[in-house]
Amino acid sequence: MVSSDQRRRQLAREKFERQQQRREEARRRTRRLTVVIASALAVVAVIGAGAYVSVGDDDKDKTDAAASASPSASPSESESAAPEPAMKIDKSATYSMSLKTSQGDIAFTMDAAKTPHTTNSFKALADKGYFDGTKCHRLTTEGIFVLQCGDPKGDGTGGPGYTIPDENLTALGKAGKDGTVTFPAGTVAMANTGQPSTGGSQFFLVYKDTKLPPTYTPFGTMDEAGLKAVKKVAEAGVTGGAADGAPKKTVTVEKAAVDKG
Repeated sequence: MVSSDQRRRQLAREKFERQQQRREEARRRTRRLTVVIASALAVVAVIGAGAYVSVGDDDKDKTDAAASASPSASPSESESAAPEPAMKIDKSATYSMSLKTSQGDIAFTMDAAKTPHTTNSFKALADKGYFDGTKCHRLTTEGIFVLQCGDPKGDGTGGPGYTIPDENLTALGKAGKDGTVTFPAGTVAMANTGQPSTGGSQFFLVYKDTKLPPTYTPFGTMDEAGLKAVKKVAEAGVTGGAADGAPKKTVTVEKAAVDKG
C-alpha cells in the first residue's frame, strides 16, 4: 500500500523530471537558433557583438508546490562557457565555509578529498566575494525540506559562468525502490539543472531529513548553530503561505568565506 506521503513524493519527482526535460529541450532549441543566427550573420558579413536568446522558465506552477519541489537550477546558455577555476586547494584537507547572513551565521565543513572540484570552486568564488550580497531565494517546506542559496540573480537562473562535475554521489547510500536516498538534516548539497555535471554556484541547505534522487553532490555538513538558523527561517514559512518560494524571512548572505582547517 503506497502512503499519501510516498505518492506525493513520487508525483514531485515525476513533475520535476518533466520540468527538466522541457528546460533541456528549450536549451537545445536555443543552441540551434543561435547557430542559425550566427550562420546568417556570417553570410552577410556583419561584424559585431554576439547575440543570444534567453529562454525563460514558464513552468513555475505555484499551485502545485509539492510537485515542483526539487533543488533545481536553470542557468542560461551563456552560464556555461567559461572553464572552472584552476585546482588550488589541498585535496587532503578539510575546509569550512562560513556565511554571515541576515538571519544568523551558517557554517559548514567540506571534505576536499571527496569533493575537490566543488570545494575548490566554492573557495575560488568566496575569495572574490561572489556570494556577498546574494539572497537565499528559495525555501521548500513540503515534499522536500531545503533552503536554496548561491544565485546572484536571485531567481534560480544565475551561475558563475561555468559548471563543475558531480562528486560523492554514492555517499548517502544506494537508492531505494523509490529511486531516492535520504539527505540527512544538516546536509549541504549542489543544485543542478537535472542533467549530469551541471552544478554551478547554487546549493541547498537541508533542514529536515529529505528524500531525493542521488544526483545532487553532497559536499558539506552544517554545524548546529547553522542548522538552527535555517530551521528558524523554515518555521517562518514561505512568502504568501505557499510551500515553495521565497522565504518570509529574507536571508541575505552578507559575507562568505572559505578557510582551510
